[in-house]
Amino acid sequence: MAIKKSELYSSLWSSCDVLRGGMDASQYKDYVLVLLFIKYVSDKYADIPYAPITIPKGASFKDMVALKGKPDIGDRINKKIIAPLANANKLSDMPDFNDTNKLGSGDEMVKRLTELIAIFEDKRLDFSKNRAEGDDILGDAYEYLMRHFATESGKSKGQFYTPAEVSRIIAQILGIREARTSSDTTVYDPTCGSGSLLLKVADEARTPVTLYGQEKDATTAGLARMNMILHNNPTALIVQGNTLADPKFKDGQPLKTFDYVVANPPFSDKRWSTGLDPLNDPYERFQPFGVPPNKQGDYAYLLHIVRSLKSTGKGACILPHGVLFRGNVEADIRRNLIRKGYIKGIIGLPANLLFGTGIPACMLVL
Repeated sequence: MAIKKSELYSSLWSSCDVLRGGMDASQYKDYVLVLLFIKYVSDKYADIPYAPITIPKGASFKDMVALKGKPDIGDRINKKIIAPLANANKLSDMPDFNDTNKLGSGDEMVKRLTELIAIFEDKRLDFSKNRAEGDDILGDAYEYLMRHFATESGKSKGQFYTPAEVSRIIAQILGIREARTSSDTTVYDPTCGSGSLLLKVADEARTPVTLYGQEKDATTAGLARMNMILHNNPTALIVQGNTLADPKFKDGQPLKTFDYVVANPPFSDKRWSTGLDPLNDPYERFQPFGVPPNKQGDYAYLLHIVRSLKSTGKGACILPHGVLFRGNVEADIRRNLIRKGYIKGIIGLPANLLFGTGIPACMLVL
């Protein structure tokens, strides 16, 4: 029988209550999701040959349970559980379970981590014989937590989670289900967050496709790698870095191009040009169209997507509604994109649809 999502979410929120004291909501999300990941893969893949994730001896959830109440529990979790799991599966940027600034010190840390582990011992959260309803454990959990944190923390940290319904529409609009796909078909998200949008596009394809993602926030990039493993996409290439200043996917000097590009970049990124000289961009993303304003990065991400598409490629991008109307240089960029035939369609999206922002958005189809 499938685990009820209500039970899963109830456990997640209880674990957040345990951690709530010392850190911002957006920080304790990372601890909760990593623990959920370890519990899930330990239940699902322990002692299974050729599993999509390797669980080293001594690094399972049961081994973590054995550390409850130990005076050096945080240090032991880091060294005995997190480090072996990360090394065996090429995961990086995992949260520090011995961080006294966030988790407290001495008895306070011991109590917090012990209570946190105990929550995931709940027999209802046994993934060994079933999954939760649906198929996106980490993604669903991430969406649930982001929905709560977006209202609770009052800030988005620039990390926008794309709601599952929007991701599904993007995947369907691209027409990837009707296309002749193969393992050589490439899908890229330059601001991939937890990887949910990439996974929705992959789900829509009739055959396995190759996924690429870049994410600026190190911990979120780590979550995306976990999400790929959970969804049997262990070969997906997720890299950490600033997509505009330091794009990681290149064919020699030019940018690598892809069959499909999807994105939900941070809205109106005021620091988009940090570390970048747009007038002398080595990837020629801005020269033919115009350089976006310093304090409005929306078109910078859109032009990166345009440069990242193959000549036969298709793309879709979520941007704030203002990109359709703002004047000056943005009007020039918009005019150039339309004249060159890059904009294939525009879909208006209502306000309050995306976590972390209440402003209306739109979807540009390329």
